[in-house]
Amino acid sequence: MRRFNPDWFIEHKNWLEYSIEKDAVFCLCCYLFRQDVGKQAGGDTFVRTGFKLWHKKDKLRTHVGGVNSAHNQAVKKCEDLMKPNQHINNVFVKQTKEEKIKYRIQLNATVDCIRFLLRQGLAFRGHDESLDSSAKGNFLELLQFLADHNESINEVIQNAPKNNKLTHPNIQKDIVNAAACETTNAIIKDLDNGFFSVLVDESRDTSIKEQMAVVLRYVDKKGNVTERFLGIVHVTDTTALSLKVAIESLFSKHGLSLSRLRGQGYDGASNMQGEFNGLKALILRENKSAYYVHCFAHQLQLTLVAVAKNHNVIAEFFCLVAKLINVVGGSCKRRDALRDAQFVEIEKALDMGELKSGQGLNQETNLKRAGDTRWGSHYGTIINLILMFSASVQVLEIILEDGTSYEQKELELNGIDELARKMVETEKDVTYPLVYLLVKLVLTLPVATATVERSFSAMKYIKNLTAQSNGRSMDE
Repeated sequence: MRRFNPDWFIEHKNWLEYSIEKDAVFCLCCYLFRQDVGKQAGGDTFVRTGFKLWHKKDKLRTHVGGVNSAHNQAVKKCEDLMKPNQHINNVFVKQTKEEKIKYRIQLNATVDCIRFLLRQGLAFRGHDESLDSSAKGNFLELLQFLADHNESINEVIQNAPKNNKLTHPNIQKDIVNAAACETTNAIIKDLDNGFFSVLVDESRDTSIKEQMAVVLRYVDKKGNVTERFLGIVHVTDTTALSLKVAIESLFSKHGLSLSRLRGQGYDGASNMQGEFNGLKALILRENKSAYYVHCFAHQLQLTLVAVAKNHNVIAEFFCLVAKLINVVGGSCKRRDALRDAQFVEIEKALDMGELKSGQGLNQETNLKRAGDTRWGSHYGTIINLILMFSASVQVLEIILEDGTSYEQKELELNGIDELARKMVETEKDVTYPLVYLLVKLVLTLPVATATVERSFSAMKYIKNLTAQSNGRSMDE
């Protein structure tokens, strides 16, 4: 045979190439992925010069060689090249996408837990957050609870590396700060550069730091009156000038201007409502349209307190109510008795048709003490006392009976010494060892020296008897 046979394409279709110009055949796979193998399997014949020995077809099989020949290795690499899905870049991109999905699942779970705790106003950290702790804190426990009820979240959290758990306190703080920024931006966007009023109050926190809370009041786009908490600012002192600087700094941070301020609302403190150097006066000097309104709740509180103090009947009434609550709620036993008595009263009223039954009705309540600075708490105290008046009377009767029986038992004792004997007989000295010790100490203390004097009297009596006896003997 003196020319190329096209049938050879059928037998060697995956690598054989024919050049019309050079009238020679080449190996495509070896051309792309050839290795320096010397003269093995024809050397560079099928790569550079081309094969032209048409009468020696067996040289094609020799070039192919065995399973691990250089040609077959080149064919394997060529096949891998023709499969783009197996390319290293595609594999890396695929793994990267999977990691992104897992990271997003883990991040969403962390954010959901943080949002829940923020909405409920719950603490994040625990005293012991180690792996073997039974109470790791609200955040970690809630995240674990979420993972236990979601297989995808649980798989991601269990397989996440230790340096990418997204549970570190710094990460929690970053997410909380991000949530605060987004919330504040939503408030500023809702305000939409409109007119607003500012409500300010200052107080000390648990770390004895002076904090100032700022609230914005405005009318939103739907015509609803809205009050939104803007933030808390730490102030070094509570002078009017320091508070004004803190407010201006907060406004500047959120893009607000004092020129859009139309109202001020504070309590009655002198540094707030001072006529000349108060916070109200300092802001009015820059913006005369920022009208000041003294808090009506504080005004009402001051008025009612002043009236109550000057009216003897009202003052005695609330004093009596306070004493009643202290007596009835003085111990857990009395509070339990009050709840039981109230439960019986409610059952009677339901049977007689005086009360309606339904969801949210006739809830368990209790007597609560009134606050000294909030007049509304007095109203709540009186309402609860009216609802539980019959039960309170029953508890007072129980207290009276217990006191009477206790006094009767005390009257049966003729002294402290008998009390000590009774305690030993009833084994109360074991139940109340400190009380019994006190009784023993009281009984141990000397009250009079009659015993010593009786000793001297006995000695004198014996001495006289001895003298008389000796005298008779001498006489005898």
